[in-house]
Amino acid sequence: MMNEAPGPINFTMFLTMFGERLNGTDPEDVIKNAFACFDKDNTGFINEDQLRELLTTMGDRFTEEEVDEMYREAPIRNGNFDYVEFTRILKHGKKDKDD
Repeated sequence: MMNEAPGPINFTMFLTMFGERLNGTDPEDVIKNAFACFDKDNTGFINEDQLRELLTTMGDRFTEEEVDEMYREAPIRNGNFDYVEFTRILKHGKKDKDD
């Protein structure tokens, strides 16, 4: 995925590329449900270290650099990745600070 970029990318470009990877494949609820499989307490969060392990070892594997780029501005609170908000960002874009 990162090799598809014309040069260095920012978080917005990363989300666009990540979204393109998912675009047209799954509706928002399907993506959330995929994350929810790893959220045994149904909190809407996955430990960021656990998610890193999943992303780099399962399915279409991400590189450590791709995960680092995702985490730079991803919705992470107290070491937990907010997959509900992340899915919303993927499908609808980041909220303006005024929202």
